[in-house]
Amino acid sequence: MNGIAALARETQNARDCFLRACELDVAVRKPGNVSFASPGHRMTAELFIASAQAAARPLFKPGATVGERIEGAVEATWAVAGCNTNLGILLLCAPIARAVELAPDAIGSAARLQAAVEEVLQALDLCDAQAAYRAIARAHPGGLGSAPEQDVRQPPSIGLREAMALAADRDTIARLYRDGYGALLDLATDSLGGAFSLLPMAQGDAAGARTTAAVQRLYLALLGGIPDSHIVRIHGEAVAHSVMAAAQGWQASAGGAASLDADPDFAAWDDALKARRINPGTTADLTVAALLLAGLVRP
Repeated sequence: MNGIAALARETQNARDCFLRACELDVAVRKPGNVSFASPGHRMTAELFIASAQAAARPLFKPGATVGERIEGAVEATWAVAGCNTNLGILLLCAPIARAVELAPDAIGSAARLQAAVEEVLQALDLCDAQAAYRAIARAHPGGLGSAPEQDVRQPPSIGLREAMALAADRDTIARLYRDGYGALLDLATDSLGGAFSLLPMAQGDAAGARTTAAVQRLYLALLGGIPDSHIVRIHGEAVAHSVMAAAQGWQASAGGAASLDADPDFAAWDDALKARRINPGTTADLTVAALLLAGLVRP
């Protein structure tokens, strides 16, 4: 009974970390993304919060496979949002949720958590792929093209990790499935350090200044490190590289403990991206997953 209670406690802890990460995603201004300070892309921050709360239960359902978690969370999201707000987040966080359930002792250790996620990725099978494909087709993300092999509009014939490996050259989330989460975990711990808080906040509240600065630093490191897959799909490589270059220019300003919110040029960049309908959506998804990982390895 004590073991069951301990597992339930760790699962609840991971679920709370997920919800907190999703809160920070919209509490902190991240240029091009939806936030409480700046709605956009015909969506509001409240819609993302409702989506996270709805998705959390199936995402952390005891005993569920990775594919079942993804599919259940997408369906729960659509029930409250009626659109795709979090497919990338769910694809990234489902293996983490499964890893925490199978290896609850991984919480608090970056090395053990990375190993646990890798073990989950190695075990992904055809059933996981089938469920994930159904979820992707249901969410119908913007810019979803066709693939010469294992297209999501057709039933898969290989495991989910193998299918993701086929898309790894054009999609960052797929690349993490192929290569493991080690690089994302390292970037999260390097960028965030001990500066961000996992304390709950009321809906609509601003994050603390140090937390805001840490999340912005993480976001800019991700956006400046690789072209955003969502931007590439919608607008092409050239636009994605221009946004990446702009993020690199802001990284030096994001090195301290103060957030960038006081700089009017930062808000202007946010507004300009939204005016051009440029949404670094994949980078937002990676930010949430990185916050979840960092939250799980904190003492």
